[in-house]
Amino acid sequence: MSSLKERIKASPKLKSLAQWLLQAPHQYRPRWWIRHIVNPFVNKVSRKAIIRRSARLDIFPYKKFEVGDYSIIEDFTLIANACGDVVMGQKVLIGCGSKVTGPIKFGNNILLAQNVVMSGLNHDYEDPSKPIVDQGFNVKEIVVEDGVWMGAGVIVTPGVRIGRNAVVGAGSVVTRDVPPYSVVVGNPARIVKYYDFKVQKWIKTSKSIAAKSLNTEGVLSSVGM
Repeated sequence: MSSLKERIKASPKLKSLAQWLLQAPHQYRPRWWIRHIVNPFVNKVSRKAIIRRSARLDIFPYKKFEVGDYSIIEDFTLIANACGDVVMGQKVLIGCGSKVTGPIKFGNNILLAQNVVMSGLNHDYEDPSKPIVDQGFNVKEIVVEDGVWMGAGVIVTPGVRIGRNAVVGAGSVVTRDVPPYSVVVGNPARIVKYYDFKVQKWIKTSKSIAAKSLNTEGVLSSVGM
């Protein structure tokens, strides 16, 4: 199998043929036979997971698509892995109307509300003589650690890591890493609260503290948002 992949990559004609077999020209979703015949044998989707009938899965077999036990992909959600793996752990809820574009890795026990947009893909635009659609793209994996909750309408940009048990307020635009056990809001998102394990309670932040980050024990450090 690996030798076949190398042959396809090395031959422009074979690569073009393989691409044509996977998807129709000028379209971004896999062909019917890929979605309904190939993917069920390739994807690792738990039988205990739920994927609603109206969810759109633009899933290609050359990248990972994994869904753990008791995870749910709700109605009108779009999941796309053409540019990177999409891996979901156990008890991950993707809310209605959300859009998830890999590469993205979810941990366990995660809640995403409605209309959350997460994309590990960004288009190149450096050459002004070409349309952006013709300039290629770059990818940076998004990582969502265990226990995270995101409110409705959150946007997460490529390369961001959202720490364990963090809360992202509704409508926030997350462009930098979110520390564990913190609450972030706004555009761009900033820290407004964090859990202090020494006193065992949530602490509101001042503007000076909000510009910093937290380690895994709720202690401020000099690197971050």
